[in-house]
Amino acid sequence: MKTLIVYYSRTGNTQAVAELIHAQVGGDLVALETQESRPTNYRAEVDQNEREQNRGILPALKTKISDFEQYERILIGAPTWNMALPQAVMTFLTTYDFNGKTIIPFNTHGGYGAGQMVDQIQDAVDSATTLPILSVTGGQEINGQLLAIKGQTKEAVAKKVTAWLQKIGQ
Repeated sequence: MKTLIVYYSRTGNTQAVAELIHAQVGGDLVALETQESRPTNYRAEVDQNEREQNRGILPALKTKISDFEQYERILIGAPTWNMALPQAVMTFLTTYDFNGKTIIPFNTHGGYGAGQMVDQIQDAVDSATTLPILSVTGGQEINGQLLAIKGQTKEAVAKKVTAWLQKIGQ
């Protein structure tokens, strides 16, 4: 089964989780990047994302995935902002055909969980099977804590990843 792990990461927390998953399941690891640069300030980024959500704007992606149809299992990771997916991830979900594929979501958050992330994924790609999410507390950028998944925390997250993968049969 060909596996794709795609993630969107602002401070490196979601990337750290993606790399931990990749170490266990293999496959291709791809970072989603937008064509236009995003705000460097956390509040400005979250506010821009919320405006895009409210207006139905999907930012163009610089990242292109060739031969997407070869992948059967797609792990999708993102931070949760305002209890929702970043619009860049919504662009990814609406760009490719997920019919018959298995989606395995994972997210990082500042303490509030996955929000509406799973519902948004299922609504965007209802032709796919969506497995239970892995939700990991990352940094609290709003309070100045950026990369939190390192050192002992990274070791604990690696154990959480292993348990989650076993639980969902991956």
